[in-house]
Amino acid sequence: MTIQTSICPRCGQPTEEGLCPQCRAADTRLLACEPRVIAIYCPVCDSQKRGKTWSDLKMTREDLITELAVSATSIHEDAKDLRVAVRSAETGPNRTTCTVDVEGTLYSVPVHETCEVEILWQKEACDRCSRISGGYYEGIVQVRATDRKINGYEREVAASIAEQAEESLQQAGDRLSFISDLKDSKDGVDITVGSQHLGQEIARMITGALGGRYTTHPKLVGEKDGKALYRVTYSIRLPFYQKGDVVVSRGGYFEVRDIDGRRLRVFDLATGAARTLAEGEIERRVGNVREAESALVVFTQPNILGLMDPKTYQTRELDAVPWTFPVEGQPIRVLRDDEQDRLVIVG
Repeated sequence: MTIQTSICPRCGQPTEEGLCPQCRAADTRLLACEPRVIAIYCPVCDSQKRGKTWSDLKMTREDLITELAVSATSIHEDAKDLRVAVRSAETGPNRTTCTVDVEGTLYSVPVHETCEVEILWQKEACDRCSRISGGYYEGIVQVRATDRKINGYEREVAASIAEQAEESLQQAGDRLSFISDLKDSKDGVDITVGSQHLGQEIARMITGALGGRYTTHPKLVGEKDGKALYRVTYSIRLPFYQKGDVVVSRGGYFEVRDIDGRRLRVFDLATGAARTLAEGEIERRVGNVREAESALVVFTQPNILGLMDPKTYQTRELDAVPWTFPVEGQPIRVLRDDEQDRLVIVG
């Protein structure tokens, strides 16, 4: 010991200044815990309330318990090399007791402390479920078709798009963009939505996928905090012709690729060229490529194609089309024109 070495006033061990590390660590509390934490959750959708804000849970109950227990602890700022473990036990229908175990070093001295936290679980209907159960809505998306009834495929696509839009907005944090009702009617599909944002997104996505246009029709329903409250009807009108329809014009067959008002952008199934047709130029509709059958290629010649009719199993000769590359023994997609008793190659 040199004359410059200090003595710990408590234990007499050498120290650089004041208390030695062991005595300093002994006088310092490593861990402090709040005795109780209240966790408010929605019993319907399991979302959790943090302060005044609801959020959807993205973790297991075990992980949530660990997070709540650790959030109730306070560890000394000088502690290093920390290892934290949480043990939990259900001590009642709405209570969980957690033991928080912390190891580390404090002033280079190994330390270890434990404390207990009780989690009290409280049920409360969240903002979204409260609105749904109360019948709250801000808009209705009505899907209809022009001069016809919408078909099963369009109903399925509309419902799928609505659910995708709801999931996407909620994952982005827009909790109140929910679908409270989605039902088929004799004329189409009606989708009741909890926010105008969701209604607008569904209408945009459905017309983008199926064609057509939509209009909005707001209705004043009241006032809140000095602001007018509206409910909006999003009226979708799908076109008479659908994407994928095969139509006849001047004796030729064309596949509808897009619809712009009364004009159709089509694919010439004889030449492979893109064209535009007015609705008035269309003589009749044959079907849709979704209804196409597979026909086996029996033989190929420069301008002739032999196909096995999938219904009669007889070989039928068709004009070869330049945009396909048929291979003998392989299938090719055809659409049946019953009026002309013809098979039309669609891909």
